[in-house]
Amino acid sequence: MNVEDFHFVMIKPTHYDDDGYPIQWLRSAIPSNTLASLNGLAEAARERNALGDNVQIHLHTYDETNKRVRPNKIARDIRRTGGKALIALVGVQSNQFPRATDLAREFMREGLPTAIGGFHVSGCISMLDEMPEEMVALQEEGVCYFAGEAEERRLDQVFRAAFNDDLKPLYNFMADLPSLEGEPTPILPTKHIQFTAGSHSSFDLGRGCPFQCSFCTIINVQGRKSRFRSADDLEQIIRDNYAQGIDRFFITDDNFARNREWEPLFDRLIQLREDEKFDIKFIIQVDTLCHRIENFIEKATRAGVNRVFIGLENINPDNLLAAKKRQNKITEYRQMLQKWRAHGATTYAGYIIGFPGDTKEAVLRDVEIIKKELPLDLLEFFFLTPLPGSEDHKVLLEKGIWMDPDLNKYDLNHRVSHHSKMSDDEWEEAYREAWSSYYSDSHIETVLRRAAAHKKGRPGNKLFLMMWFKLMIECEGVHPLEGGYFRLKFRKDRRSGFPIENPFVFYPRYVWEVISKHWAYVSAVWRVHRIYRRVKAAPGRREYSDVAIAPMSADMEEDLAMITETRGGKDAVAKSARDASIVKAAKKRALAS
Repeated sequence: MNVEDFHFVMIKPTHYDDDGYPIQWLRSAIPSNTLASLNGLAEAARERNALGDNVQIHLHTYDETNKRVRPNKIARDIRRTGGKALIALVGVQSNQFPRATDLAREFMREGLPTAIGGFHVSGCISMLDEMPEEMVALQEEGVCYFAGEAEERRLDQVFRAAFNDDLKPLYNFMADLPSLEGEPTPILPTKHIQFTAGSHSSFDLGRGCPFQCSFCTIINVQGRKSRFRSADDLEQIIRDNYAQGIDRFFITDDNFARNREWEPLFDRLIQLREDEKFDIKFIIQVDTLCHRIENFIEKATRAGVNRVFIGLENINPDNLLAAKKRQNKITEYRQMLQKWRAHGATTYAGYIIGFPGDTKEAVLRDVEIIKKELPLDLLEFFFLTPLPGSEDHKVLLEKGIWMDPDLNKYDLNHRVSHHSKMSDDEWEEAYREAWSSYYSDSHIETVLRRAAAHKKGRPGNKLFLMMWFKLMIECEGVHPLEGGYFRLKFRKDRRSGFPIENPFVFYPRYVWEVISKHWAYVSAVWRVHRIYRRVKAAPGRREYSDVAIAPMSADMEEDLAMITETRGGKDAVAKSARDASIVKAAKKRALAS
């Protein structure tokens, strides 16, 4: 039989820094969930001979956060092997679209058909009446777009079209979101894991969200109806990854507590950990009401959850209401965080700066309130950003209100719009000073003291994570979520429109950057490690307490600054009391009947 070859090249692009160089590391953080999911689907297509018995499918994966992508070299390798190919730029977010555009054009010049998918493409097609100019221009050059999700063998359709030189300009599955149950395991080759910080991988167990947060793209890309994988799917994912040495996982669901099958999923993980002695740990994302679910936190920590991301977003009820995030109740924050702390989990939260009611003074006051009154370990800040695919973006676009045209800045770490109350400088200053305040030496010491006071506190782990967040912002100028170890730069990989620098300018500056950054790393770590040693050596460390971790009655909590000094705080308490009264009365009537 005459065997033909088909190469499927999956690339998760990074995005450019402010100087136009791709943000890459010797060791990046967590591998891409999208890359793992698509690779798993492609593996399944290869195993079932999706292109027929006489076509051999070759799979190639690149995570550009830790591996240089050289289109000319990839093209040479494909030509040397022979056969046809499809280049897929996967999971492309809005801030990554300029980098994806540059890569796509290079691959097209090499004569390789190229497709782009991800949140930017899906979000724009879902929410906008017309495709943005940058997408139209690229499509006219021959690039294909994929909107939606590739499960239910949709990848086979694209493979066949690419193999037959018949790719459509657009594959749009936004109106037909697939089931996840029984779908192939999200998995990456081990070569990716060795270039990340630890044996980590990521996968999702659910997609979609019923809430209506105006700044969110998930509801418009993954739909408002939640879809889930089964406990059998979860076990297969763990076993397949564990077999190649991966034992730490980030479950990327935006709110795991909303998964109606959370208990069977946790029970299966508990079984693997306690009966089969799998040494597995997890990071999950939850909402601020997860502690109300009976046994949720208890089973989560038994299942191996040791870090929890919480969508706090803000502590001002008026701001939360303006963003349609009605599910967040500030009256629940302390109780929820204290419960996670009691079970030994590290908590970190996202905080959005730039809601309509914000001023620079109010933002920095709120950060001080959080530091004093909430037992939170890590806090990461974001600019309120009108991401393409969100309601906020659509509203501003329809009203003709200015948004920065450079998509590369839409990484939540740059201001891309104007604020109604703050000047541009004030907004940017509030953002920078919020980071500086939370990760000051004095607050790092407070967090370490809280951790050292609890037998499950893991102060060493808290120190490592806080320093990671601090140093990525202060030394590298990138958000901690896209950080890594040892920044890589390649002179000729600069963004289109930026000049290629003279080697006598580029290399000396790069060497100086490496040396100065590492000196800053060592100095900061040495200084803060002295604080850590002092905290650990304190004879009365178990007796430490403060407002954030101390038990309080409901009456005492009503006097906290989080309630009395935030917009809408007192109204939130009154509403909470009314809701509790209604529930109590309903239960009483039910018992009486």
